Amino acid sequence: MMLLAIYACSKSGDGEPIDEPTPNPMNSAPTVPLKVSPSNGLLCTEIPLSFEWQSSSDSDGDVISYEIEISKDAQFSDVVINRTVSSTSISVELEKGVEFSWRVRAIDSKNVLSSYSPIWSFLTEAEGTSNYAPFTPTLVSPLLNTKVLGNSVNLEWQSSDVDADELLYDLYFGKSNPPSLITEGISTSNMETEIDLGTTYYWQVRVKDQKGGEAIGQIWTFKT
Repeated sequence: MMLLAIYACSKSGDGEPIDEPTPNPMNSAPTVPLKVSPSNGLLCTEIPLSFEWQSSSDSDGDVISYEIEISKDAQFSDVVINRTVSSTSISVELEKGVEFSWRVRAIDSKNVLSSYSPIWSFLTEAEGTSNYAPFTPTLVSPLLNTKVLGNSVNLEWQSSDVDADELLYDLYFGKSNPPSLITEGISTSNMETEIDLGTTYYWQVRVKDQKGGEAIGQIWTFKT
């Protein structure tokens, strides 16, 4: 009787078996950096300005660096600083009298990225300015591009003012882009409105202080 031996490995050109390579384990992303300063809603008087965050950790023990972005808008379409550093701080020169947003994320030595930190906004002090415009409104709910159930929706946003002025809001809302003004001069940062099913809605908020300063947010959208 003839016995047939079967090898669970591949062979080289001269017939010798070759061990298959062991697959590399998946590499985990670093943790998201926790930001320290400048804090959200701060009026920054020092130039150059120092940005600081806490160290991330990496379960694989990889070396970590950080990518910081500073932008003139919260959508980061007008980025003025984009740098990768090995430390947890950086000092930069920024234009005076401007609202900036910033975020940071961690990168390990295998080029695996963490998520970005939450976006924080701040103002740089302007020379001879007696009043600062409010911060650009940011979205609270409903979240961007989500689906809303029911026949009504509570639109919610937030803003602040470094001068501690009273803020009033104009709300733009509708099925067309750009949306139409539906109410103005309200003091609350939310409003409930009726909606139709199977529709895409667009909305936007303008914030005004009592001294003529104002800022308008981006157009947000959701579906029903």
